[in-house]
Amino acid sequence: MNHNRKVSLYTLGCKLNFSESSTIARMFEAEGYARVDFNDVPDIYVINTCSVTENADKKCKQLVKRALKINPDAFIAIIGCYAQLKPEEIAQIYGVNMVLGASEKFKIIEHFQAADKSDKATVIASKIKEVNEFMPSYSKGDRTRSFLKIQDGCDYFCTFCTIPLARGKSRNNSIAETVDVAKEIATTNINEVVLTGVNIGDFGQGDDENFFGLIKELDQLKGIERYRISSIEPNLLSSEIIDFVAQSNKFMPHFHIPLQSGSDKILKSMRRKYLSDLYVDRVSQIKKTMPHACIGVDVIVGFPGETEEDFLTTYNFLNELDISYLHVFTYSERANTTANKMEEVVDKGERSKRSKMLHILSNKKKRYFYEQHIGKTYQVLFEAEQHENFLNGFTTNYIKVKVPYQKELENQIKTVTLTNIDSEGIFDVTINS
Repeated sequence: MNHNRKVSLYTLGCKLNFSESSTIARMFEAEGYARVDFNDVPDIYVINTCSVTENADKKCKQLVKRALKINPDAFIAIIGCYAQLKPEEIAQIYGVNMVLGASEKFKIIEHFQAADKSDKATVIASKIKEVNEFMPSYSKGDRTRSFLKIQDGCDYFCTFCTIPLARGKSRNNSIAETVDVAKEIATTNINEVVLTGVNIGDFGQGDDENFFGLIKELDQLKGIERYRISSIEPNLLSSEIIDFVAQSNKFMPHFHIPLQSGSDKILKSMRRKYLSDLYVDRVSQIKKTMPHACIGVDVIVGFPGETEEDFLTTYNFLNELDISYLHVFTYSERANTTANKMEEVVDKGERSKRSKMLHILSNKKKRYFYEQHIGKTYQVLFEAEQHENFLNGFTTNYIKVKVPYQKELENQIKTVTLTNIDSEGIFDVTINS
């Protein structure tokens, strides 16, 4: 194959995909390829797909079309969750040359070098049951923070979710190996690391090592100022983790805890590993040890069998809970999931009405959380790019702030006082030091 050696990666979906795309891009660079923008006429396009967001197939087709417009001769490879779940379907898309599954995507360069650009796409995707190696990854594109992948896959089979089918069983490297990857990040000028994975609280899968052990080790590492724990299951968010974060200077008082429903009936039907009582308990422990902590919540509306009454139970549950914002997902049917076969399908119009109600509730919660902090002093890590002559940043407890742009503030941690909330819900601040 000719090596004009320009590659572009396009990522759909979650932070985990971003960390993996970033690692794959560095592999190409190490082989002498230049990483370029989607529009810069690359020779190779790598599209990293998602199966969680709606219309995975549509987005994939649109991107392939866009790529072919820019370079009709480009080699197009599709990787990611959708590629593992529906490889044959993707192979039919006009212009796709290669589809790689969950464990093959990290060998993309070998596969690419061995491929010939025939009319039929090459599909290499081993069965998900056979996927068991762990590939550590981290992102470097954003100059302020890095997403560090500490775990992959999931052993839970929630009835709405395709991730175990797309990413395989829960797995990770040892604590020592994970810390070694964090040390690589520590040599860069990145100030914040977000720990990411599919089910990060399951790190170690109940063997000798666990998530608590990992964060204790990371806390000791010099060269990384701040850590955030991405999403963690309520049943895996132990009291010792909460207490540890409360006394740590590096782990931020910010938790994102999936709830999915406030109705125990629906939680059971979703096959979640806890009931609403446990969730209340986790939130109250966080707030007891860290009253200023930010708590984000994932919730799904319109799950099969969710009556108006079940939805109102969820609404009232969230309304009374001391949380800071919601990520609202409207239930959408997924092939090969148990929920897809359930009766009592909720009307699409009803789903979107419920979603709107929770979006409004989320805005109220966030506004209230922000208002509690007017006049308070926090440390802020400023971003590395400007927005309309302003520089944004986040406090330790994830409050978004802005200051008039000054180059020397980029990627710096400064102590600020939160003064007032602007019309877009962002805090104006004065810088103290």
